[in-house]
Amino acid sequence: MKAVLCKAYGPPDSLVIEEVSSPKPGDGQVLISVKAAGVNYPDVLIIQNKYQFRPPLPFSPGGEVAGVVKELGSGVTNVKVGDRVIGSTGWGGFAEEALAPAARCIPFPANMDFAEASAFVMTYGTSHHALKDRARIKPGESLLVLGAAGGVGLAAVELGKVMGARVIAAASSQEKVDLCLKHGAEAGVVYPAGPLDRDGQKKLADEFKKVLGGDGANVIYDGVGGTYAEPALRSIAWEGRYLVVGFPAGIPSIPLNLTLLKGCQIVGVFWGAFTAREPKHNQANLLELMDWVRDGKLKPYVSKRYPMARAADALNDMEARKVMGKVVLTMG
Repeated sequence: MKAVLCKAYGPPDSLVIEEVSSPKPGDGQVLISVKAAGVNYPDVLIIQNKYQFRPPLPFSPGGEVAGVVKELGSGVTNVKVGDRVIGSTGWGGFAEEALAPAARCIPFPANMDFAEASAFVMTYGTSHHALKDRARIKPGESLLVLGAAGGVGLAAVELGKVMGARVIAAASSQEKVDLCLKHGAEAGVVYPAGPLDRDGQKKLADEFKKVLGGDGANVIYDGVGGTYAEPALRSIAWEGRYLVVGFPAGIPSIPLNLTLLKGCQIVGVFWGAFTAREPKHNQANLLELMDWVRDGKLKPYVSKRYPMARAADALNDMEARKVMGKVVLTMG
């Protein structure tokens, strides 16, 4: 089978495509014939040795796939050969075949194609866990989403709408904000390219407050970080919840006196660790998400589909923050 390989840590252009042996499923594992693989920001980090997990070289990036079950390891009962499934792999997904723990495979509805399915679990799983479990968002609350046109951001916009929140989308261009408005946001803010100086941060905080109105944001979903974090936090409501999701713009420095003045919480969101520590809770969350897909309440936005041979292009676009919604690799 063919696979995209990271043989030495480096940028996306250092990846190669080679023929490798098909993996064999062990106890509790499933071998998936991959039809599509979601491209996510952790894939950019993991090939550069900048992620929390460090698989031994050589390895294939790709943390989520959609395909058809080809072979079962011993003890697998939740799926069968021939099932269409989404598999959470951690890595190894940019290949024609991939292994996944059976406990992290889930069938998907008929109204999703393989590309949409491969673009679903990591982004919607992260944002669902963030809003439901970490923020405990309530109907009628206001939600400010930073990086709202990206994968997890657009999922947060859609999920916030489904959960009854008033969603404000913040992104780096009007085109991105317009996409968010089509997916359920009520209003939007275009923020300037960073890093922002103190004057720029103050202007952005004022803009957030103006658009949010009232007391500010009950929940802030920050998938950007950098110098955008403090202006967002300054717009939070009393007893608001600030969700720390990611840092593509850099790890921010937060003046903690703001948390005292607003009586607010800063809450970490690490969906990967949550799935390992609380697998039954995660499985229940995924089933709820699939119900919403089946009912037409959620639909992943796949902005571009790349063949496997263009894996580096997909990752370069992700690193340059050019992606709106999700991009995927298609196999075969």
